[in-house]
Amino acid sequence: MNANLKPEAQDAAQAAPVRFEEREGAYGRIGIATLDAPATLNGLSLEMAQRLDAQLRRWADDPTLAMVWLQGAGEKAFCAGGDLHGLYRGMREQQARGRWGGDDFADPRGNVHAEAFFETEYRLDYRIHSFPKPLLCWGHGIVMGGGIGLMAGASHRVVSERSKLAFPEITVGLYPDVGGSWLLARVPGRAGLFLALTGAPLNAGDAIRAGLADHYLPEAARSAALDAALAAPWSFDAARDRATLTVLLQSLAEPAPAGPLQQHAEAVAALCAGDSLEAIVARIEAIDSDDAWLQNARTTLAAGAPGSARLGFELQRRAASVSLAETFRMEYWVSLHCAAHGDFAEGIRALLIDKDRAPRWNPATLAQADAHWAAAFFHVPEPARPHPLADLGAATEPRA
Repeated sequence: MNANLKPEAQDAAQAAPVRFEEREGAYGRIGIATLDAPATLNGLSLEMAQRLDAQLRRWADDPTLAMVWLQGAGEKAFCAGGDLHGLYRGMREQQARGRWGGDDFADPRGNVHAEAFFETEYRLDYRIHSFPKPLLCWGHGIVMGGGIGLMAGASHRVVSERSKLAFPEITVGLYPDVGGSWLLARVPGRAGLFLALTGAPLNAGDAIRAGLADHYLPEAARSAALDAALAAPWSFDAARDRATLTVLLQSLAEPAPAGPLQQHAEAVAALCAGDSLEAIVARIEAIDSDDAWLQNARTTLAAGAPGSARLGFELQRRAASVSLAETFRMEYWVSLHCAAHGDFAEGIRALLIDKDRAPRWNPATLAQADAHWAAAFFHVPEPARPHPLADLGAATEPRA
């Protein structure tokens, strides 16, 4: 358990959905953070995000701590995404107060939970992107949505034979947030747009190809990797220690098996060519292939929220030319608008509450979810300064 925690706090931390531990190594200590809610596939709640962000701040300032290791408990998932049940409760409470839905996009605020959740989650994600020490994320099993938000910014991102990464937000009426607009806009061959529109899953090899992971290690090598990190000659110089960790992981890594994204790279690029979302969607919906990955992509897009397709498209266009910090600030307002006006509540209802899997999307067609419709989601209310994420700086912008 974390040596910096007072005894009375350690019992509470042990029962919390995220656990912290510090291990003494040969040349410095390692902080280990474990998402510990396996029953929900380590879905990221507001409490988890708050605890993890606070601990990362402490570890960043600890001169005796060499690196951080981030992982998830259980065999199935590192983190399957954000806490949709909590967000749904917040949306229903906002609706009960008469501050939800309708055509008034002047101010999406009023959902206390959503405001706290998105601010905390995005701040945590950005902290990981700009963390001043080596930070390894072991992305085993399911890594989706908010889980990718935690993993993407780590200086060293490990995937294994069971890793499955995806941005499936189109199925619940949201869009790839957590900096996903910025990340996916930089995936080669327009594949990031394909992933946003279809929620298509990536195996370890595809995740590395897409720039969402760095090293492929078998799950059986996790203990050996941690032991090697504890024995590593840390210098407490950030650049040198990141290089040390890279060499350590490369010594244990294996070639990652190619996945369907690589196998269909040319087809995906052709499907997503051009600047017309309508044409791109039409080509994907017209896919004629026996390949299960392409078939599932087509089916998911056809059943997904047209508004989510439009928002994902518009956000990637904007994020392609701005910093990650600015992307998070932009996503914050779009996410609050989604929580107040969009299909987000309906998507969660259909998937997790009533479980009828029959969402009634509004707008119901892509023609209705046009660029003019999407523009309202980018509206920033006044007075809205300072931005809740105004202090996310550009001085520590991560890899492009």
